[in-house]
Amino acid sequence: MQSFFNAWIVLALVILLPVLLSLRNPRGEPQSTSSSSFSDTSFGSVKLANTFPFEFNQRIRDGSNLEYDFYRDTCPQAEDIVRSAVTNIYFDHRDLSPSLLRLFFHDCFIQGCDASLLLEDNGDRNSSFEKQAIPNQTLKGFDKIDLIKEEVEQACPGVVSCADILALAARDSVLLAGGPFYPVLTGRRDSHQSFFVDATDQIPRPDDNITRTLHLFNLRGFNTRETVSLLGGHNIGRIGCDFIQQRLYNFQGTGQPDPSIPLDFLSQMRQNCPDDIKNISSTDKFSTFVISKPKHVHFNNKGMSYMQALSSAVSSGAAFDTHYYQSLLRGRGLLFADQQLMAEEKTARLVSAYASDDGSTFRMDFARVMLKLSNLDVLTGTQGQVRLNCSQLIGS
Repeated sequence: MQSFFNAWIVLALVILLPVLLSLRNPRGEPQSTSSSSFSDTSFGSVKLANTFPFEFNQRIRDGSNLEYDFYRDTCPQAEDIVRSAVTNIYFDHRDLSPSLLRLFFHDCFIQGCDASLLLEDNGDRNSSFEKQAIPNQTLKGFDKIDLIKEEVEQACPGVVSCADILALAARDSVLLAGGPFYPVLTGRRDSHQSFFVDATDQIPRPDDNITRTLHLFNLRGFNTRETVSLLGGHNIGRIGCDFIQQRLYNFQGTGQPDPSIPLDFLSQMRQNCPDDIKNISSTDKFSTFVISKPKHVHFNNKGMSYMQALSSAVSSGAAFDTHYYQSLLRGRGLLFADQQLMAEEKTARLVSAYASDDGSTFRMDFARVMLKLSNLDVLTGTQGQVRLNCSQLIGS
């Protein structure tokens, strides 16, 4: 096992250098002449710990206080414990990577990466929590974060935040799934509150058009290129039938399938997702990062992956590859919101660029945008708290 971790560290260092270089000279579609690499929105010049210069949206709360190896003095083994725990869980639960990636995305997308998503009802019936919002009812992986937190607490009680544990665990699980390495700065604090209304209204939906998708991401400082690369995370995991059912049988209330779906692909999708879900209304709002089902709602447990979506004549390569973009080019997007990336020239051009090479452009951009996402609107310093139990506020 020790040799595995040594190899992991060497691999991380090998991959880290080009990631850092890419912050200055990203590959892919030519960039704007603006001094910012992320030119579709206005960004301030914020340096994170003077270690990884990176430009972020001004909404970030004191993000400059994040550091590389923040726990080097207070809990030097923290990141090793997280990495070891994620690795052990991964080999027993291969769906861990998409689950934690989705969990992390949902947390960061609503009021930043502050572990507010992990809070749950403590008996106050007048309170609502993000976890209860419809887009979050299909999330899984909470129990895995609790297991990791318990191991960290045994070594360093009350030191490492749940927000940092989630950020590190998501990165390590992506790497185990074949994804790129990216540096995760630490020092996040946990939120004192949860944001049920925001989660209900602002998590992207599977039936969103391209305008709404780009708008939601832009509100959080992500430009078009970053949005398209981040959605590429759909190339791992499985899209549940519950989230494509209406597209197959009752598109926009017409009682007919989405006419844009190729007939052969429609047949394939219907074989995987028969018309047997009667309890999902057309107004239900679900996230585009769909992996699992909640225990208290009867959802179909079938689904499809983007590797299945590609025709047999097309090689999809490794699990974390460009098959998501190749599928969209062929009109074989599973979610309406995904296929909508081909509805505008600027997003369609990016899809084509990511699908056209060996995957290195996508992987580099994905690493960069995950680094940015992980530092979105964080709490640091004296803000927030460090929870002892990720689901409960201290003192509750």
